[in-house]
Amino acid sequence: MDLKDLLAITGKPGLYKTVGQNKSSLIVESLIDGKKMPVYSANKISALEDISVYTYEEDIPLKKVFTLIAEKENGGKAITPKASSEELKSYMREVLPDFDQDRVYTSDLKKIFNWYNNLHEHGLITLGAEVASEEVASDEEE
Repeated sequence: MDLKDLLAITGKPGLYKTVGQNKSSLIVESLIDGKKMPVYSANKISALEDISVYTYEEDIPLKKVFTLIAEKENGGKAITPKASSEELKSYMREVLPDFDQDRVYTSDLKKIFNWYNNLHEHGLITLGAEVASEEVASDEEE
């Protein structure tokens, strides 16, 4: 699962993939409808690879959270982001038991599950390859 070129843009629905850039903007493509558009520096842009989730010990990268969800669901979809606040928190405790419930808000959980499901719909969640590459990396470190 590669989050390198995936972006979330404040005020715009869904996720976007970087496809190019010019002097004053990035050119992105919506994962929802495939439309391309320029995004200027005035927009608040967040790269998914730079986002992490607070836990009581350390911050966990979003990629790792997505991998944990994929493992829990055997590569399937996550809970619907429209579930109740308690259902979302309970689900997240199953995925990441030590997430910081005071600093991770329900709105954050909705975004995480919405993004995961969006990536899943577009075939960008790859459980088998991710686990295999992590095992190879851990074998090389030993």
